Amino acid sequence: MPNKKLRLSELLFLALRTFRTNPQRAFMTIVGMSVGIATVLLLVSLGYGLQYIVIGKLMTTQDSLITMEISYPSESNILIKKPLLDNLKTYENVAEVSPVAKFPGEVSEDSKSGLLVDTLIVEPNYFRLSGLLPDIGSFPTDKEQGLVVSSQTLIPLNFNIDETSLNKFLSLKIFYQDDQNNIFEEVDSSAPIKIKGIINDESMGPMTIIFADSLSKEAPFFSKILVKAKNVDVLEGLRDKLLGEGFLVSARIDLVTQARKITNIITIILGVFGITALIVSAIGMFNTMLVGFLERIYEIGILKSLGATDYDVRNLFLVEASIMGFLSGLGGIFIGIGGGKILNVLLSFFSARFGGEAISLFITPWWFVFLIFIFSILIGFASGWLPAHRASGLSPREAFTKK
Repeated sequence: MPNKKLRLSELLFLALRTFRTNPQRAFMTIVGMSVGIATVLLLVSLGYGLQYIVIGKLMTTQDSLITMEISYPSESNILIKKPLLDNLKTYENVAEVSPVAKFPGEVSEDSKSGLLVDTLIVEPNYFRLSGLLPDIGSFPTDKEQGLVVSSQTLIPLNFNIDETSLNKFLSLKIFYQDDQNNIFEEVDSSAPIKIKGIINDESMGPMTIIFADSLSKEAPFFSKILVKAKNVDVLEGLRDKLLGEGFLVSARIDLVTQARKITNIITIILGVFGITALIVSAIGMFNTMLVGFLERIYEIGILKSLGATDYDVRNLFLVEASIMGFLSGLGGIFIGIGGGKILNVLLSFFSARFGGEAISLFITPWWFVFLIFIFSILIGFASGWLPAHRASGLSPREAFTKK
């Protein structure tokens, strides 16, 4: 009988026959591969979630990435005063500067006893350049000034750490000091100031942040200056220049770069563990295809006796393996993404129970979903290659003899 090439529909019909004759084996093989793929997705999603959370905390504003915090070493006893500030504004690659003064202060409500706090005296662009964001409330503005306070400021004053404390008024007294920490002047705010924002950070002590315009007298000197570069390309050169002038320089972009390197390493390590699980699952699929070949030697002999070519027999096994890889990929993506969403819901629930915020710890990049889906099909194809090669090289006589 002359050889006749099998049509695609015929190949699919024969390839799907194993799902009808051995449904349990096919199902367990697909489930095993799906679990391996889901493990990779979950672990990589965990790595991306950690990266998003860590870097998201650092990259709060775009301007903060090209802003440096400069100050003099404490042992130098050099004070930052207004002439230096004006000089920095003339630097070629400096876009903005924002001085920050820090002095002890005292806040009180009405005529009640006061609370000693650290007070930052800042300009309106401070929050944008520093990347510091209130957890509750909003920024003060030029039109509607106010206080930003830490949660540790509210507790001794018997204020709630929530929105009910916003728009309450506090009186503020600041104690200006000289370089020897001797108090030489007390400055009061012109009137009680409204609380506009709250920073909910237990590691931050009692602290208030106020605009310089809200005070009757300017600060005598500054503890540090925020310097924004014109763009990221000139940031390094500007930093080197400031370092050469004796400043201590801290750039948020350095923290972001280091954090990204660390989280990338964590993501790679998690991915390696996931790929290990996937390799184990792939071995299981290879074993299934090999056993299927050994069980179907007689069937191969019949197909070749009826005119099926070596090419047809090889494609039969490859199509069957690819279908398994395809279904495994779909199953793994469904389990991985679904499992990540369920875990995010549970984590957010428990976080809310303990007073925290909602957490999205598992974030799956869609490009990786597409990649892992293609990879699962390739794994199926590779698992079927050896059985397909052996089946295509089998003659009808060998098939009937081995049977």
